[in-house]
Amino acid sequence: MIRQMRNQPGRTIEVVAGLICKDGRLLICQRDSKAAFPLKWEFPGGKVEKAELFEDALRRELQEELRIQIDEAEKIWQCEHRYETGFQVKLSFFRIRKYRGDVNNMVFHQIVWANFAELLQFDFLEGDLALVRELAVIGEPGFLAMPPLQG
Repeated sequence: MIRQMRNQPGRTIEVVAGLICKDGRLLICQRDSKAAFPLKWEFPGGKVEKAELFEDALRRELQEELRIQIDEAEKIWQCEHRYETGFQVKLSFFRIRKYRGDVNNMVFHQIVWANFAELLQFDFLEGDLALVRELAVIGEPGFLAMPPLQG
């Protein structure tokens, strides 16, 4: 999701991530060993490019990373996180309601379909932890019922 983490004080990078649920499990991805934050777990997605709409960035990133086409997504969680290096991200998480294609791992060390209750066993990026804790508690029914955010 976050490829290069350079210390850029005062700059916030917008990041989108997709939450894909199948058969009661959530897709999580482990970063490559050569990437920033090596082998940390995250949700698929990435940086929003200049003048790019969030939904377009999400579609582009999930096509590149998983080879799927997003048909229906809704923003359900948003947060900001500042890493120890001073790098700050504003994260927007989208529940993927409908997509086409088979999930293929194109860039990650590995991908896993994890039970919601197991999420806290994975070493997630710090910016994802508040959402991960919430998902581990509410489980699939709560995730599916989370209302979309406006904006």
